[in-house]
Amino acid sequence: MIKSLKFIIGALILSTSVFAQKGDVDKKNWVSADIFAEKIQKQQKAQIIDARSAEEFAQNHINGAVNLNPQDASFIEKLNPSQPVFVYSIANGRSVAFAKELATKGFNEVYVLDGGIGTWVGHGKALFTTAKKGLNINDFNNIVASNKLVLVDVGSKYCGSCKKVKPILESLKKEHGDALKVVEIELEESPQLIASLKRVTSFPYLILYKDGKVTFERSGIAELKGVLDTALAQAL
Repeated sequence: MIKSLKFIIGALILSTSVFAQKGDVDKKNWVSADIFAEKIQKQQKAQIIDARSAEEFAQNHINGAVNLNPQDASFIEKLNPSQPVFVYSIANGRSVAFAKELATKGFNEVYVLDGGIGTWVGHGKALFTTAKKGLNINDFNNIVASNKLVLVDVGSKYCGSCKKVKPILESLKKEHGDALKVVEIELEESPQLIASLKRVTSFPYLILYKDGKVTFERSGIAELKGVLDTALAQAL
């Protein structure tokens, strides 16, 4: 009975360990873009894993990263468990899932990029990209300067949460008409522009400009419509 109780307690401790849920994790393993980059730089040959799809990886990724699939049993052969591993995805979903898998394989030092590639680009970190189109910085600045109210939606076409923002934007366009200019910026098309904003912390990220100045900004989609309605009412 005692042995069984010890086993149950041990299992509970493991399930609430660093890779369980963000609210319960050891913060040293969920790191910011600056710390993620700093730790990578200290490695002679850093093990950086892009936990997104091959299609996403082909379009953009952190320099030096490799695209591995935890469903492929051979992935473990490509990594050294005695060295730190750095994992990221669009946000935290797939990267945490991969980190959990690594933990079960005996990897003791795994770091997750908190906020995913959105925060990496938002902090202006080096990124490989194939982007050749999209809104450039000068055109964006002209849009902000020539419109009284500009709502900017920053995200990725592969981001599930970002897709949920689109109906909200359409609703706001109908409600405010020409009084509100909506600009959508995607990682796959305009990574340099996202970096130049110097404020994006994760996807999706919303920014409201009034007369060229930021009056509201936030990440995530929780209660977004109501929050945006309030912000626009105050700005109008």
